[in-house]
Order: sequence, then C-alpha cells, then structure tokens
Amino acid sequence: MLRPLRFENLAQRHPIDPHQLQGYANAAKVRLEAHHTCPVRFELISNGVSVLYEVDWTPVDESLRRSYLNAEDAKRDGAYVMAMAAVEDLDGMVGVARAETGTGADYYVAPVASEPDDLENAVRLEVSGTDGSRAEVRRRLKEKIAQTQRGCSEVPAIAAVVGFRTRLILLERAS
Repeated sequence: MLRPLRFENLAQRHPIDPHQLQGYANAAKVRLEAHHTCPVRFELISNGVSVLYEVDWTPVDESLRRSYLNAEDAKRDGAYVMAMAAVEDLDGMVGVARAETGTGADYYVAPVASEPDDLENAVRLEVSGTDGSRAEVRRRLKEKIAQTQRGCSEVPAIAAVVGFRTRLILLERAS
C-alpha cells in the first residue's frame, strides 16, 4: 500500500496561516491537474532513499483554474505544500514560519511538538517547483542546495524540488 502525501489539510497540523496554506494547496491541485488525473503516484527521494506516495486531491473547478493561470507562481506556491507534507511525513517536522529574505530559504520547519515561536530547533526549507524533466528536477536541487549555503544563516537547511509533471520530489539536507 502506498503512503498518502497529505497536502490539502496542512493547516490542521502546521501552525501557519490556514488561508495561505489553502492557497498553496489550490496551486498544487491546479499544477497536478495540468498533467495528471487523480490519484497519482509520486516518488520522493531523500538522501538516496526512495519512498512511493499516492497523491490525492479534491478536483479543481474553472474558477480555481483561472485563479492560478500564472504557472510559474502556481508551481512555486504548490511546491511549498508538497514539500512541507513530505518533510512532515519523513522527518516529523511542520512549517512554523516564513523565512526572512537573505536566509537562503522559504520557510522554517520544526519538530511537530515544538513551540512555533521558538526557532531554536528549526530547519530552513528551500523549495522549488517545476514542470520539467527528471534531469531538470535534479539540476534545480543542486541550485537550491547552493542557495541555502549562500544564505546568511547558520540554521541547518533542507532543499526540496517538486516535479509536478514527472511526479518526483527530491529532498536533501544541505550542509
């Protein structure tokens, strides 16, 4: 049996604005439906270990499609929730805050039981989304790792790239 990748209801578990998370989930659904019918299998590779997931979502309507016509923004935003769901499942971490400009990351994630205001145990999460090939997903992961290393932060980081068309998520801890 495949593990579910639960990205639509992150607000129940992640202490981030629920409206923002819902917008990101909407973007992910639109990008998924641009290439696939529901449900679909995704492969997640994290530090050399592969896990297969079933990704299921509520179908989108025309209003939602029109709201996310900017594919670049939708890939970026949709990748946030897909990456957070993957980090939650693999590492038991949830999104707790948006990262500051210059840190080399998009969000902070922390262990589930952490206080959201206490970033002492947090990890930076840098995310990208693409409709490109598997090679493009791998190339982007290298870019995202380099971005975390250039950031003005000593906080450890995870780089994540979501390939919507290729059904691939790559996660790697950056040093």
